[in-house]
Amino acid sequence: MKIGMIGRGAIARYVTAGLAERVHFVGAVLVRSGASGPRDVTSVADLPRDLDLVIDCAGHTALAAHGPAILARGQDVLSLSLGALADPGTEAALRDAAVRGGSRLHLTSGAIGALDALSAARVGTLDSVTYTGRKPPAGWAGSPAEDRLDLSALTEAATHFEGSARQAALAYPKNANVAAAVALAGLGFDATQVRLIADPGIQQNVHEVTAEGAFGSFTFRIDGHALPDNPRSSALAAMSVLAKLDQMTARISL
Repeated sequence: MKIGMIGRGAIARYVTAGLAERVHFVGAVLVRSGASGPRDVTSVADLPRDLDLVIDCAGHTALAAHGPAILARGQDVLSLSLGALADPGTEAALRDAAVRGGSRLHLTSGAIGALDALSAARVGTLDSVTYTGRKPPAGWAGSPAEDRLDLSALTEAATHFEGSARQAALAYPKNANVAAAVALAGLGFDATQVRLIADPGIQQNVHEVTAEGAFGSFTFRIDGHALPDNPRSSALAAMSVLAKLDQMTARISL
């Protein structure tokens, strides 16, 4: 496949290396400004028309800004920025553009798992879904957690957010893609409950999903590692992009 990339941060670098191993060709990289590479472009209009897929690794703002224009051109987008869909205007723009362009927006599971079970449970009666996210205090730097807690002085775990997945995704755009993934797989942004915790007693990011319904109940937990070159980027999130691409291109897939 001929792939376009949005962004060139830690996750984008990991994905680009994986694309090369899979013999996919990166035909262009969409960056905000200061194009420095031979394939760098700064506008959607400059993306090659023959791209088979554009992969977004640049976050909510990038998907909202560029996603509709790419989809309207008839090119599919694969994105990690699930939290962007918490904004009704952004979701409508992406959906309408995909309809006009006859294209699709593919979303990855990111740093969480068990979404297949949650989606299956939704077919029956799904009564409740709660996502709890724990990170070391430094993992919440630059987020609203700094306004609620003295992150540098914490000696025990402290909750800094409780509310809906929509509220979490809009307030924590760099931290709440997991909450958005859980919401999209299950009860939706407004009915999915979220709790975010800063915990000085852990070294990894811990994600936990609890669901109850006609199927029974389950609790899923993952202790995730970060990418080596960026402690704020989930290794599993980067891996999920390549896993989704493998699924899209496989002749037989699960």
